[in-house]
Amino acid sequence: MMKIRSFMTMMVAAAALVMSVSSCSSSDDDEPEAPLAVQVAGYYTGNEVMTVMGEPDESSTTILFTKVADSSVDLTLPEYGEGMMALPSLPVKGITLTKNGNTITGKLASDSYTGTVTNASGAEKAYTISDLTVLFNELNVVVTFSLKYGNMPFDFVGRFTGTRKVVSTPLD
Repeated sequence: MMKIRSFMTMMVAAAALVMSVSSCSSSDDDEPEAPLAVQVAGYYTGNEVMTVMGEPDESSTTILFTKVADSSVDLTLPEYGEGMMALPSLPVKGITLTKNGNTITGKLASDSYTGTVTNASGAEKAYTISDLTVLFNELNVVVTFSLKYGNMPFDFVGRFTGTRKVVSTPLD
């Protein structure tokens, strides 16, 4: 009788071990990946270089990516310049995201995005963002674009490089 109890105890222990090993063997790869927009939404702080008529102007700034859908975000470019060259913050809507390896790429659905914005003087100005490319890798981002603002006779060429500020609540 003692041998049967010992045998049964060993079988129960073996079954428990098998169940615990099999339940622990599922890896993190089995968990579904968060939507691309959730992975990249947030504030990014870094350096922006705006080149106007061949002259670069560098500043520290913050940009914002906001989730629109699982695979698209909107971008808010920060205010730039001063005086006659002052530009208000500019929304860029409908950036489509794709992933290849560890890199998430963002592009406009069409060749350019055109919007209107009200400047500090209360005047409504049209602007066009073109040649937009966004590259996310880990917590870093690189954004390149061309900007035509209002009736200015020249384009701005922008490049932002920054790091995501981690916040406690997601920016869905």
